[in-house]
Amino acid sequence: MLRTTGLTKEFGGLTAVDDVDFALDEGELCSLIGPNGAGKTTFFNLLTGVLTPTEGTIEVRDGGGWREVTDATPYETASIGLHRSYQITNVFPTSTVLENVRVAAQAASGDAAKFWRNAGAFERHVEEAYSILDRVGLAHEAETTAESLSHGAKRQLEVAIALAGDPDVLLMDEPNAGVSSESVGRIIDLIEDVATDHAVLLVEHNMDIVMNVSDRVVVLNQGAVIAEGEPEAVRNDPTVQEAYLGGYEAGSLDAESDAESGTDPEEGAA
Repeated sequence: MLRTTGLTKEFGGLTAVDDVDFALDEGELCSLIGPNGAGKTTFFNLLTGVLTPTEGTIEVRDGGGWREVTDATPYETASIGLHRSYQITNVFPTSTVLENVRVAAQAASGDAAKFWRNAGAFERHVEEAYSILDRVGLAHEAETTAESLSHGAKRQLEVAIALAGDPDVLLMDEPNAGVSSESVGRIIDLIEDVATDHAVLLVEHNMDIVMNVSDRVVVLNQGAVIAEGEPEAVRNDPTVQEAYLGGYEAGSLDAESDAESGTDPEEGAA
């Protein structure tokens, strides 16, 4: 569904992504992990047209063949079925939850120039938006303004927006970031549900999530791939242990995730 060959991005004397060969297969949920500064977000930005590679190629599956999108814009990558949810929530805060998803559905269908007409004129997009909201568990919040949602619900809305237009490939950039411990289960369920009918590339720091949901794990360090394979094999790889995982044991990062998000670990249990 998606592949890169020799993908490289340099910023002056810094190589942020270093000669990466990568492939994401149809129906696969692959997690991309690595320490801060490893190049994960830069890699996502290259895939979605936010940045232009210094070297290398990016291709997506198009019918029976491959289409090069190395120099495509974010709009062009989205229009051919490569959508992304962001690490930082990226919504229209004063618009309703429904309007956020409806507008995304219009954009995906090519109706971008008609965003702000009466929504009744776009019944198809409204129906699609309701269907997506039901899938991500936000149908009951359809008329709520996005800024009024909890942080966890905003992450669900981000995924809903990314799902608009039924993309072939979904890039999920830390969907669990800043989410309270009581909401983690909902995010995991959402990731697994989306992966049933989309190829998913996931960036996630919570190793419990990564190890439980991934078909395959790819590890970046200093911009280069240092390991890839099934979760258990990557977990036990000495190179990965030294570069990133350290003494990771299942369940050991829950409190760390709460600390990074500024959430009190006791809050979810209250």
